Amino acid sequence: MAKDLPKRSENYSEWYNQIVTKADLAEHSSVRGCMVIKPYGYAIWEKMQAALDKMFKDTGHVNAYFPLFVPKSFLEKEEGHAEGFAKECAVVTHYRLKVDPDHKGKLIVDKDAKLEEELIVRPTSEAIIWNTYKGWIQSYRDLPILINQWANIVRWEMRTRLFLRTTEFLWQEGHTAHATREEAVVETEKMLDVYADFAERFMALPVLKGVKTPNERFAGALETYCIEALMQDGKALQAGTSHFLGQNFAKAFDVKFSSKEGKLDYVWATSWGVSTRLMGALVMAHSDDEGLVLPPMLAPIQVVIIPIYKKEEELAMISEKVLQIKKELEAKGISVKFDNSDNRSPGWKFAEYEFKGVPVRIALGPRDMQNGTVEVVRRDTREKMVLQQTDLVNKVEHLLENIQSNLYQKAISFREQNTISVNTYDEFKQAIEKGGFVYAHWDGTPETEEKIKEETKATIRCIPMDAKNENGKCIFSGKPSERRVVFAQAY
Repeated sequence: MAKDLPKRSENYSEWYNQIVTKADLAEHSSVRGCMVIKPYGYAIWEKMQAALDKMFKDTGHVNAYFPLFVPKSFLEKEEGHAEGFAKECAVVTHYRLKVDPDHKGKLIVDKDAKLEEELIVRPTSEAIIWNTYKGWIQSYRDLPILINQWANIVRWEMRTRLFLRTTEFLWQEGHTAHATREEAVVETEKMLDVYADFAERFMALPVLKGVKTPNERFAGALETYCIEALMQDGKALQAGTSHFLGQNFAKAFDVKFSSKEGKLDYVWATSWGVSTRLMGALVMAHSDDEGLVLPPMLAPIQVVIIPIYKKEEELAMISEKVLQIKKELEAKGISVKFDNSDNRSPGWKFAEYEFKGVPVRIALGPRDMQNGTVEVVRRDTREKMVLQQTDLVNKVEHLLENIQSNLYQKAISFREQNTISVNTYDEFKQAIEKGGFVYAHWDGTPETEEKIKEETKATIRCIPMDAKNENGKCIFSGKPSERRVVFAQAY
């Protein structure tokens, strides 16, 4: 078994942890709850960033940057927002340390250096941004403001897992301001569509689009939209959220504008974000018992070429051909690594690149040179094939497209096989225990939602945006229900 990796069926949690560390994606930091994203993992995140950044800019957004620190009084201005983040905040109370000469250079807090107002290390940026927008917005001519920020976030966590839940993580957060409610709602739904498109087209990850219940809503929002994905262990993962904030933050920070009619009104707001949690989703959605499996559109190395040789003159002959193939592939925008290092055997390299999820592996030896062929292995199915060197570039290009499509179709089939509708609470409990998305009727009350969560650990992942009206009875209370919602246990 590759690098002694546990089987998913036996210990899914440890399987995930070991893939993340052994595939050189990330590791735990000496700072409790924080992680080090290693170069290979960060290269995947950079590809995610690049794709999303273009999608944001294509929809009219621009990037900016706001402070890491938020004055405590700002966070407290929007009551629901403050309450929602109160337990997760890291707080700065002093602004310097000094050396204690009596303790051999030990750093101690200078009691005289206490801040006049405590600063919160950014758990999200609505407060600091809306305080800033107050100075930017006077008239309808100043609207809309469509800004995105790439940043780090700190939310204190007691139980951490690499990428899925860490005290510090990377993300993007969009914050937009609009003249009307309708514009803000359109923006909220548009950005949810952007996230869904990115997940399905780049990550090969099918997602459900829906609306969160009030219990699961973002603190300070009137409505939270989300995309939900199903992992291979049958648990759901919230992959992105888009929030309609109404006028809550505009009222909290007194952000008004003069309308075309000359009337003063509060600005309408949205915020939306995805984080390095997507890295965890990528690992869990596609990888197998042999290691990481990456969709080609996000793989740092899409094709690795490994020479097979015994003599230096054989390597020289093979290298000349490989460099030609590499140049032609790169001209098509395909990222290629030619691993001609002499400190590892070809067998070791095969296993290493397979474990790291490189979509296509090409091997080329003296016999291949004579026959005008190459050996090609695709990572998703581990199928081995012999291809002619002629027109190889087009064949590899089509193979990468096929791998991307196959991973998506495989994930879609898995979700379909692990989605069920139930009508009774007994059926519900059995389905939740098995795992997957469970469609069931709910009476719409937070009390019922909370009781189901207490008894089964299942939460309402979303009220699907494409949900059809279907009269029924709540599985728990028996009260009337107009539509089914999606339940699952989740990360």
